[in-house]
Amino acid sequence: MQGILYEEPTVWLFLLVSVVMGGWLAWMAGRAIAKTWRPAWQLVVYMLVLGLFVRFIHFALFEATLLTLHYYIVDVIVLMAFGFAGWRYNLARQMTTQYRWLYERTGPFSWKARESTGKPA
Repeated sequence: MQGILYEEPTVWLFLLVSVVMGGWLAWMAGRAIAKTWRPAWQLVVYMLVLGLFVRFIHFALFEATLLTLHYYIVDVIVLMAFGFAGWRYNLARQMTTQYRWLYERTGPFSWKARESTGKPA
């Protein structure tokens, strides 16, 4: 996997920087976008910028290549996965707590419309 997903001497550095640190930041960015009811396309823009910061951390701390398209794309894909998961999780939570009379949660990332009780109003 070295050379495909990461260029550091060990996978643990990739997991620490890209997955743990970058993933947490991406999750929090997705959470912030969901909490302010912004559209998902803004998350893409934020993850592209966050990918630059993750590449810089790899470069500054572990002597990786700073400007490499291949590893930048790998980092951005990891960040987008965490970012969209955080966005969808928090959006589902908001929809089911703020509009609990309309929606019910069906899983950590989804919701559905509540079924009517059948009583006339």
